[in-house]
Amino acid sequence: MGSGEKLRMGHGSGGRLTAELIDGFFGAGFEPGELDDAATVSLGQERFAFTTDSFVVDPLFFPGGDIGRLAVFGTVNDLAAQGAEPAYLSLAVVGSEGFELDLLRRIMGSVSEAAVEAGVRVVTGDTKVMEHSALRGVVLNTAGVGRLRDGAQISAGRVQAGDIVIVTGPLGDHEAAVLCHRYDFGLDGVKSDCASVAGAAAAVIGAVGQELRWMRDPTRGGLATVLNELASQIGASVEIVQSAVPVSPAVRDTADILGLDPLYLACEGRLVLVVSAQSADEAVAALQERGGCPQAIAVGRVNETGSARPRVELLTEFGGRRILRYLTADQQPRIC
Repeated sequence: MGSGEKLRMGHGSGGRLTAELIDGFFGAGFEPGELDDAATVSLGQERFAFTTDSFVVDPLFFPGGDIGRLAVFGTVNDLAAQGAEPAYLSLAVVGSEGFELDLLRRIMGSVSEAAVEAGVRVVTGDTKVMEHSALRGVVLNTAGVGRLRDGAQISAGRVQAGDIVIVTGPLGDHEAAVLCHRYDFGLDGVKSDCASVAGAAAAVIGAVGQELRWMRDPTRGGLATVLNELASQIGASVEIVQSAVPVSPAVRDTADILGLDPLYLACEGRLVLVVSAQSADEAVAALQERGGCPQAIAVGRVNETGSARPRVELLTEFGGRRILRYLTADQQPRIC
């Protein structure tokens, strides 16, 4: 970013502009790492994952969830995707002057219920109020910590050519639900997948151990974006088979109405995994039978690593190939 440039909505979207912001402003003075959604740290002999996230979704309530559930599960899922068992959360609330206390009470009730569902405790927090002219609604921030599970070794650097890409269920449900409610489409069957993925992560780690190379929860930017992040990190060529990717008819209809690509729509209750080819069937079976993911399926493979031309390609239903590009910014703002 040059002199005189200002923050744009896209800088907070999780796309290329976010990556440039992190590299140019936040990276130099911080602990180096792979820039995953959670950091791994050691305390004595124990290894932990630690993460933080802020939630600005609009509208605050949507089919299948609300900002309170999103704040809990969003942070829990970042820990789970790093191979950790989520344990403790903090919660910071920044509200606008005049925000209805009944709505705040409802949101905090959702936080409490989601924490019980996820098996975590909210143990500390903070509250701030800003002038109505400076903030509309409410913003939540959660930070979380959990112990890394035995056998978990999640790292982009462990991904190899020939590894298989798996998703744990239909994609794009969360963003489609938020947008349908925001624009009052009234489509039936569109509901956020907002939920914990910790059970699914535990099941696959228990089944295949270190044959599980890498995991992410495909939030902002969806499947295509997280795979582009992986490809960029390790110089990978990744191939996804369009006919294998699960997308519900309601989500596909929503995407068509808005002119969006379902492969870039955010999820809040799914995982994208890369596992060794010899363990792929076992991983899918574990997710389906013990991980609560009956629609888990292999959708592609890693064809190459260490390439000077990292890329994600979609093998279309017509036999052609299409590059899934790293978007500059998210397709729609404020979806998480």
